[in-house]
Amino acid sequence: MSDHSTHTRRSIVKAVGATAAAGLFTGAASAADTDDPVLEVVESPTASTLYDVESTTAGAFAVGSGGVVLERSLTGWLKLLDGGPTGNGNDIYGADVTDDGKRLWFVGASGAIGEYDVEAGVLNDHSAPMDVTNNFNDVSVTGEAGEANVYVAGDSGKMYYSYENGETGSWDYTTPGSGAAIHAVDFFADRSGHIVDGNTSVFYTRDGGTWDRLGVEDANHNFYAVDSDGFDNVWVSGGGGTVSHWNGSEWVRSDTGDATLRDVEVTDDSGAAVGGGGKFYAYDGSEWVASSTPTGENLKAVLRGDTAIAVGAGGTIVEF
Repeated sequence: MSDHSTHTRRSIVKAVGATAAAGLFTGAASAADTDDPVLEVVESPTASTLYDVESTTAGAFAVGSGGVVLERSLTGWLKLLDGGPTGNGNDIYGADVTDDGKRLWFVGASGAIGEYDVEAGVLNDHSAPMDVTNNFNDVSVTGEAGEANVYVAGDSGKMYYSYENGETGSWDYTTPGSGAAIHAVDFFADRSGHIVDGNTSVFYTRDGGTWDRLGVEDANHNFYAVDSDGFDNVWVSGGGGTVSHWNGSEWVRSDTGDATLRDVEVTDDSGAAVGGGGKFYAYDGSEWVASSTPTGENLKAVLRGDTAIAVGAGGTIVEF
């Protein structure tokens, strides 16, 4: 098992303590008949759509439209940054954290790439690598602060990567599939992970730069999120309320309803998926069970941790 086996796109539990995450959603779905997770909408300092949420050593951060970056403080959510890494107001679509939880990386429109030191409060701008100004949809990073491997999913169908912490001149790229937009990326080890694209395809890599198709055969909905926990443990979610799991030998599909599911996170035998119309589903190791939510806004991302968080349209922040 890799040293990075617990690293997923929206979880940094090994940096902030595994105990907290272990309790989240444990038995949540199986207890849904009597004890649904209590979801509460909390005050947000923005009306901008929030596309991703991450946990760091300094707490939780959310990113979204207009380049907004929010920080969860002891007194509530605060606006940390407005305008993105370049100050031009480019939307931020995806984020991830280094394995030690000390750096928050985020990517977005017009080639925006930012690296924020959550302890020193310093923002580094890595935008437009190789002079690329296409939209970036998601990012996954492995390694520790200042020494990260950075993987960026391009809307043009290319995967951009740097093994030198995003430094100028260290970037390269490859086109894994047909050129369809790459919607999400997640790495579970230094150079091993998965992506999903707009051609209903899932790809995997063992070296960070070479990609092979894994499936999904006969998929009739787009995929928007991937949770890569190993070569034999991959979860993807997408249109039509679908969640598909690769168990090492076959894809197992679950249908939760009609809502598009924009994010999925599963650890061991518990998990969560969120999507359109405020939909929230908890996983108990065998099935996905719907829980009532206090919002009808489209949810874009979910973070599992001591305090679980979902974010979405209109600056919506749900904690549970």
